[in-house]
Amino acid sequence: MDIRQQLLAAFEVEHREHIDAIRAALAGGADGRPPDWNDIFRRAHSLKGAARAVDLPPVEAVAHRLETLFERIVAADTALDREATRATHLALDRIEAYVADLKTTAAPEMPGDALAALDGRLRPGPLAPAAPQPVEAASAPSEAAPESKPEPPEANPAQSSGAEPAVDSTLALLRVPADAVEALTRATHELTSTLGGEGQVADGLARITRNAGELRRRAEASRERGPLAALARLLRGQGNAEAETALAAVRTELRALEASLAVFARETSDLTRRQAGAASAVESASARVRVQAERLALVPAESVFGGFARFLRETAREQDREVEVSVRGLDLPVDRAMLQTLKDPVLHALRNALSHGAEAPEARRRAGKPAALAITFEVAVRGGRLLIGVSDDGRGPNLAAIEATARARGLLAQGEAADPETLLDLVFAPGFSTASSVDTLSGRGFGLSVVADAVRSLRGSVRLEAREPWGTSLTMSLPLSASRRSVLLVEAGGATFGLPGAGVERLLRLDRAGLGRAMGRAVARIEGAGGAELNLPVIPLAELTGLPVREAATDATHLTALMLRSAGQRFLLAVDRLLDVRTLLVLPAPPIGADGKLFSGTVIQPGDVPALVLDPEGVAARVGETRSSAGTAGASEPPGDAGGTMPKARRSTILVVDDSITTRTLEKGILEAAGYRVVVCVDGQDALDRLRADIETVDLVVADVEMPRLDGFGLLKALRAQDAFARLPVILMTSRGDAEDVARGLDLGADAYLTKQKFDQRQLLDTIGQLL
Repeated sequence: MDIRQQLLAAFEVEHREHIDAIRAALAGGADGRPPDWNDIFRRAHSLKGAARAVDLPPVEAVAHRLETLFERIVAADTALDREATRATHLALDRIEAYVADLKTTAAPEMPGDALAALDGRLRPGPLAPAAPQPVEAASAPSEAAPESKPEPPEANPAQSSGAEPAVDSTLALLRVPADAVEALTRATHELTSTLGGEGQVADGLARITRNAGELRRRAEASRERGPLAALARLLRGQGNAEAETALAAVRTELRALEASLAVFARETSDLTRRQAGAASAVESASARVRVQAERLALVPAESVFGGFARFLRETAREQDREVEVSVRGLDLPVDRAMLQTLKDPVLHALRNALSHGAEAPEARRRAGKPAALAITFEVAVRGGRLLIGVSDDGRGPNLAAIEATARARGLLAQGEAADPETLLDLVFAPGFSTASSVDTLSGRGFGLSVVADAVRSLRGSVRLEAREPWGTSLTMSLPLSASRRSVLLVEAGGATFGLPGAGVERLLRLDRAGLGRAMGRAVARIEGAGGAELNLPVIPLAELTGLPVREAATDATHLTALMLRSAGQRFLLAVDRLLDVRTLLVLPAPPIGADGKLFSGTVIQPGDVPALVLDPEGVAARVGETRSSAGTAGASEPPGDAGGTMPKARRSTILVVDDSITTRTLEKGILEAAGYRVVVCVDGQDALDRLRADIETVDLVVADVEMPRLDGFGLLKALRAQDAFARLPVILMTSRGDAEDVARGLDLGADAYLTKQKFDQRQLLDTIGQLL
């Protein structure tokens, strides 16, 4: 890749960072709190300088207008009006589209509407484009009006010294066809399977070595103590010299044979060691190749969904509608094939939100909503599943119109009652539409049908719900595919199954004689956190999967069990024996009828032996069904059950607030492994907006102290000032452990204050357990 291509690759990353930051800042100011205009101005200025450095005059011209507009906002200490906000989003969209087109076109065109819109907001005296300057030398100044604060372009030190600019080698990009990546991934799996045969070769060499040693010992014993020695004594007694001579020759041959066998044994032993070393090295290299190949198969969701927000804003402009689009989680790595399958369905869902959520401006004002329709697009992983959500604050589902359409199409019989959930399921039927006319966005009734068909083809589910206080939420839930996970392999009923390592809380060996009985089910008393005793049901895995239960498969006196916690339940899963813990590629589960909900995938063991991977949530659901059928309702549980065999059905939701993606990921992983539902925000302002939007019920907040825009102290103060959040438990976590900071946090109303230097996940979980 030449220097310009490297610079463009770096600019692609940098421009995305600046644009996302500007959009996030503008969105943060929608509820009355002004954005940080100084930071927005600096972002536009940096964007202009970066465009100048890579010689992109069209981008530089638009960024220059944005910079001037934001500078005037800073100087006047005011805010953008509606038209200026629309012009800003249009300009950002045009820059994004221009940079995206650079991948396929050497000199794409920049539409003039963004410049015109910005010039319209900068009157009197619209500004002409800033004078573009190449990387090596500045061009002659143009006749444009001078900037109010002229500044030199940000020069690269390496360029000013005449050297080539330093570019991170990780920015080198290479286009690889998707089918080539998939073929490479399959080849690495085949290589791994083939290398599994090396173990048989090693075992064969070891047997040869042992056999050679045994032959040598037998030859030596035969010469010294066996029948040959007895024959020698007999011949010496008879004085037969000729026979003794022949016997001596036989002994000489035996000694030569022993020496040859010794050499053979040493050589085979040495060959075995070398083969083991080579096999280990090849296996390690194969594992590295496999990991890298699978990394190619996993790409950020942004690679497929990245342009959807821009498309939605452009479509809204064409329809003369106002829309604010918020996007979260596009940095999440997802299987490339799954993303391609979901591309059209997700786009249909977004178009549907714009079409059916849009309201007249006066209707939104009467309802107390902002002028612009707010659409949120989120990609997340929770509980081992990929969740894609599209929500809006529009008019919400028209249940009466849905019911009328359903009855007219015969989906509901006349007189048949239908609850809201049933009605919302009907909208996924092909051709179902409540629109009175067909336009470019909707009306044909196939958009949500496409969504449902694609999600079901990936063994997922889709749900449409009404949001409170207004709007609609559509959620696609899909099993993660083509991901390597730590899998615990167990045996039950003569079959091998896998369990995701994160879904297993403890491994237990229970005394069969100590098990109790309750409502026809075995129950074990287990010591839980803090010394509390839990009465947990013991469910044989073989029974859940329809296989024969072996009461004493491996041990007549003890039982091997796994403690699982999922979907608000904690229970013990009895297995015949534990086999191994391995990191394996989890492939999609095969279609297996009604039991499909039990399984989330398939793994291939050495020797090409498949094993089904259990879905902890599906197992929990099946356990709940079996317990209900056995009459073990929660009200019948023994008193004093600290954790209960049936905790409350809804999992507690924890909001993690931290500007460090590493810290957010760590805390999210810890809390989800402990059975909590986790949502994340990047700073205090983001968290406050999400809580006020009432997207979901949050039971506890874990927040960092040092964050941009609104820090942890500010977030805590804002929450305690509102009746709705005055009693919401809040834990502050910070690297600052000064007594003054701790006192300040507690004075503001923090329920706990933990320092990161002494961070211990058990302390965090125990603190959360006490507060909840």
